[in-house]
Amino acid sequence: MSSLVLHVLTGPTAVGKTELSLQWAEQNNAEIVSCDSLLFYRGMDIGTAKPSRAELARVPHHLIDIQDITQPMTIAEYVIRAQQAVTDIRNRGKAVLVTGGSGFYLKAFFGPVVDQVSVPAEVRTAIANRYEREGLGVLVAELRSLNPDGLDGLDVANPRRVLRGLERCQVSGKTLIELKTDFAAQPGAFGEYACKGVCLMREAEELNRRIEQRVDQMLATGLVPEVEGLLKRGLGDNPSAARSIGYRETMAMLAGELAESELAATIVKNTRALAKKQRTWFRTQLPELSVTAASDATALGLFENARSV
Repeated sequence: MSSLVLHVLTGPTAVGKTELSLQWAEQNNAEIVSCDSLLFYRGMDIGTAKPSRAELARVPHHLIDIQDITQPMTIAEYVIRAQQAVTDIRNRGKAVLVTGGSGFYLKAFFGPVVDQVSVPAEVRTAIANRYEREGLGVLVAELRSLNPDGLDGLDVANPRRVLRGLERCQVSGKTLIELKTDFAAQPGAFGEYACKGVCLMREAEELNRRIEQRVDQMLATGLVPEVEGLLKRGLGDNPSAARSIGYRETMAMLAGELAESELAATIVKNTRALAKKQRTWFRTQLPELSVTAASDATALGLFENARSV
């Protein structure tokens, strides 16, 4: 087993990751690498429950406030930046604590998430233009012709997946099944490290109460003005950020599509659904994580029973 160790603390939204991660980092001479797909963006503070200035001052944090709101972050870019942050931290003799609840980004610390196929911009543009002119059915038919052994369960009703699949098959000259085999065989970005992962959990009723409290606090501390300001700066040009919970509902309210009186309840409902989806994702996609009750978790000994992967 590698002597290089990354510690990973995750869990669904509002479970209580922030304070526990700060305490563990303080006790273990560690710095924190964020694994939250919205904390990258400058100005997305209230709706993301971004750590406060006081919390950020307690422990050095990485990959927070590194991107303008108009510049979407890709998983490939995240992996490169995370590798740089981890190397920098370790070169200064510090331990590394990865924390956040964005599953796909989190998975990058346990295995490969980005394949080696690089799609040139002109290929992506050409296929996108064909989709607009010819429709999805024509592209699906071409994709099937390139994959005589089948599409490996690809959702042919999802335009984005069809376009990405066609791009990768055209560029690589391989079938989807061959690409999947190649992907599974490649090393992860952090393959030289042993990862110890802990997933915090709470009973659904308790987590729901915490979500309600968080939403009330967000609205009380200025979520609506924050969204108004971000819209002026180009939030609408970043689809992944604009679709995030808290922001999309507030945008709908500002556009007159949702009553102001329904805003809080709608955000709570959608956040609860997200937390449920996160719980399922952690259980099925990252079974390597050791599940710990958040109500009982303390920084001391937090990773003692976590498996090294």
